[in-house]
Amino acid sequence: MAKALMIQGTGSNVGKSVLVAGLCRALTQLGHRVRPFKPQNMSNNAAAIPGGELSRAQALQARACRTDPTVDMNPILLKPEGESGAQVIVLGRKYATLSAKEYFAHKPELLKSVIASYHRVAKDADIVIVEGAGSPAEINLRDGDIANMGFATEVSIPVVLVADIERGGTIAQLVGTKEVIGEFDSALIRGFAVNKFRGDPDLFTEGVKFIEEKTGWKSLGVVPWFDKARMLPAEDAQDLANIKPLGGPTKIVCLKLPRIANFDDLDPLRMEPDLSVSLLERGCSLPGDVDLVIIPGTKATMHDLEFLRNQGWDVDLHAHVRRGGAVLGICGGYQMLGRFVSDPLGVEGTPGQIEGLGLLDAKTVMTKEKRVTPVTAADESGKYPFNAYEIHMGRTSGPDLQRPFAQVKTNGAFEPEGAVSENGRVFGTYLHGLFADDLTRSRFLSRLGMEPSRLNYEASVETTLDALANHLRTHLDIKRLLALMEG
Repeated sequence: MAKALMIQGTGSNVGKSVLVAGLCRALTQLGHRVRPFKPQNMSNNAAAIPGGELSRAQALQARACRTDPTVDMNPILLKPEGESGAQVIVLGRKYATLSAKEYFAHKPELLKSVIASYHRVAKDADIVIVEGAGSPAEINLRDGDIANMGFATEVSIPVVLVADIERGGTIAQLVGTKEVIGEFDSALIRGFAVNKFRGDPDLFTEGVKFIEEKTGWKSLGVVPWFDKARMLPAEDAQDLANIKPLGGPTKIVCLKLPRIANFDDLDPLRMEPDLSVSLLERGCSLPGDVDLVIIPGTKATMHDLEFLRNQGWDVDLHAHVRRGGAVLGICGGYQMLGRFVSDPLGVEGTPGQIEGLGLLDAKTVMTKEKRVTPVTAADESGKYPFNAYEIHMGRTSGPDLQRPFAQVKTNGAFEPEGAVSENGRVFGTYLHGLFADDLTRSRFLSRLGMEPSRLNYEASVETTLDALANHLRTHLDIKRLLALMEG
């Protein structure tokens, strides 16, 4: 049986996913066969793999282990569709769309799938690093818990609790968690770590001692701020707030939609030294000096199209194209570019139809079938292949599809994919992940008159994972972590 350790946090976004990725790479470097696992994740940023989809965070962690991701590594994925409901993905496939109350009723049955997945992952590993979700201090969710202590109890694994000092109140985060969780859960926590420290760690020595005295947990280290984490794929839409223009001469703006999904398309672009990539927030107008506007994927095309129009961005986009600017719509953004989007079956909610932006002569009809698959694609000529993935509902058709954006291999032969407007300035595609390919990204930027790429994106991700692993090996007590797993 594999040894295991669970990394839980005092709250969301304390850096658990990055720490798990770093530990996976660090322990892999030490010669261990490591695998990541997260019982339940909530994210609209998914990776399409053979067998279905899983959170992109677990896909990155699998990469850190130098292994292929599997749906067992993230058996439950919740993809928010509205204020109170989510699409529930179980073992890579859509299980149901449930309200929060309905989901709680399904938890006992879902826990069985989670435990079975964990054992399949553990069977292929020496060490499993498990990531929690949210915080174990949410005691109102303890009954039937899958994500944190409920899971740790079921499989009897030790827990390390991580606090984010960047937020302030670190002592209260850790000591407060000890105070509110039950005695049995508290006993599972064998240590704590303080993450994202800026400045001299010695200044927090007394704080560490106080936490140890009040909780009985041992410190495993104070981890300094790791600035290069911004070079890794973002896990959550909240992380997009960290995207800053880099000052390059070419300006790209992505519309920040309320239900933005699969936004990993931005990661390679924001690493380009000659590009300035920024997000357009609600209430802001599109600047007049932008070169390219990206309308990203979304979990709710029709809802976010209404939002876009309410912001006045539809008017901005038409003016941008008239000035000679370019627009790229990816997945849901592609669907918005057409003349209308129709949902006769109520896939996204109430059946109906909504007028599109009219920047492409195309139309989209939503269907219940969800296409989730990695694909082999190529440029519009079929000469330059690259890897990508599709993850969407709906089918798009119309005259502008006669000018394809790319080609996709289907049954051994390339077929047209996507659409390009008659003026050659508006592009639509269902392909995600295309910009991770250096040649594809470079050719697209050149097509718009931009400077060719000088970035080796995949190599930069690998270099960053290695740097993160070295960072953690320096500042965390890895020997004690391994000893906790033995215990």
